[in-house]
Amino acid sequence: MIIGIHHVQITIPKNTEEEAKAFYCDLLSLPQIEKPASLQGRGGFWIQVGDREVHIGTEDGIQRNLTKAHIAYEVSDLPAIRNSLIEQGISIVECVPIPGYERFEFRDPFDNRVECIQHMAKES
Repeated sequence: MIIGIHHVQITIPKNTEEEAKAFYCDLLSLPQIEKPASLQGRGGFWIQVGDREVHIGTEDGIQRNLTKAHIAYEVSDLPAIRNSLIEQGISIVECVPIPGYERFEFRDPFDNRVECIQHMAKES
């Protein structure tokens, strides 16, 4: 029986870990967590997102810009995230509206599709 999601994995090109850490750990402020010693030689790194993990692996030959596959980060201040990304030259793509949420998408420096989403309180 499935009881939840333990982690999600995305990939980046081989040998781009430092650039990815600059984006995910520095720009997005997601803390890096240690990989088990048995996996450290495989490349990539892991980050903590709330109570879940995102494993950032490495692989070449992937056309990430052609896929709808993505990770969606729930955020508490969507305008602040949007402004921070724009200041770094990241192009924002508006999403189809979903009732009760505001959201947008962008591509990370490795062409992975990323969504930021915030639940909006109902107005009385």
